[in-house]
Amino acid sequence: MEKVIVVAIKYPNIPSIELNNSLQELSRLINTAGGEVVETVIQKRDKPDPSFLIGSGKATEIANIAKKYNIRAVVFNNELTFTQQRNLEEVIDAKIIDRTRLILDIFAYRARTKEGILQVELAQLNYYLPRLTKRGIMFDNQVGGIGARGPGERKLEYDRRKIRDRIAVLNREINKIQNFRTLQRQKRISKNIPIVSLIGYTNAGKSTLLNTLTKCSPERMVYADDKLFATLDPTIRRLKLPSGRFILISDTVGFIRNLPHQLIAAFRATLEEIKESDCLIHVIDVTSNERKLQESVVMQTLNEIGVKNIPIINVYNKCDLFNYKNIPNEQYIKISARTGYGIENLLKQIDKTIEYKKLYRELNLSYNDISLIDIIHKYANVVEKLYTDSYLKLRLQIDNINWNILKKKLKEQNYEYR
Repeated sequence: MEKVIVVAIKYPNIPSIELNNSLQELSRLINTAGGEVVETVIQKRDKPDPSFLIGSGKATEIANIAKKYNIRAVVFNNELTFTQQRNLEEVIDAKIIDRTRLILDIFAYRARTKEGILQVELAQLNYYLPRLTKRGIMFDNQVGGIGARGPGERKLEYDRRKIRDRIAVLNREINKIQNFRTLQRQKRISKNIPIVSLIGYTNAGKSTLLNTLTKCSPERMVYADDKLFATLDPTIRRLKLPSGRFILISDTVGFIRNLPHQLIAAFRATLEEIKESDCLIHVIDVTSNERKLQESVVMQTLNEIGVKNIPIINVYNKCDLFNYKNIPNEQYIKISARTGYGIENLLKQIDKTIEYKKLYRELNLSYNDISLIDIIHKYANVVEKLYTDSYLKLRLQIDNINWNILKKKLKEQNYEYR
């Protein structure tokens, strides 16, 4: 494993326990990327140094430690500006990596599908673009290892124009993916197949829960491991509920504090799946000392990507590893994805939530407005059509969210609801 120095700043307004938890998470990220933390340097400051983040004296101190122990990577818990990274590289003879780049590096390693690879490359190029200098992308003295997984495993020897051209190509490809996903969602709506998405902080147990719920054969199981971002590419499986109805259940990428905005922007096609879900299952690691913070990070991320008014089932996972008497909040469903404890209760709650969410509405379309039928099919399941002399009467199965959207779309087409 590659030896790594971790560097962090302790600001007066940050509690020590919060900083320690953040550093523990950073250490797990480094382990996931194939590194080992051998030294942690924490500097107390009122504000960051604009030139070095940590100040030139502390940078020299870190350079001496790296030289003494032959350490080739220094990872900062904070995001570095271009100027800070350049100045640190001039002082420290090692790769200079910030938290954002480390997460992008892990995503580049985890991406397996064409879609995932494209989205990660787009995020990386958006990260590297402002770091372009006259001598090209800053390589941070790369010699392999952590931080060396560039977009598509290629060297980033582009000039600014070429990078922007590549970003434009990637955006077009991802837009095609987004359009394809939209068509898939429309087909699911027309077939009245609800979709439920698993969401949660990274390593909360979403992939293990998906495998347990769907009882897949070994070759169809989603990869699950006790690592951050063990799975990246979304997976959808069919699931039969206690009522006998079938739904589609989707595993999604895990969230993390300070998730790079480049990733949120690049993964918009994947995250659209969450926005179009009929129900969300929020998987929470009950054994984590930071579960409340992790819950808030997930909810904040959902807000950032525009997820609103979708029913959420909160689930405490890993209850087999926790003293049941100490499990808080009786309103949360308690399960163990590993042992199967509480799974039946969860399935019944999904059934109840899906049933409650579906409503029936009626629309009367004059034959002059018949072209609106395509818009209606996009947001609702048409369960009955009745042709009269003057209009077409439609009976729709739809949820409140899509009903409000549909009314707005129809209004934009000058249709008056009646």
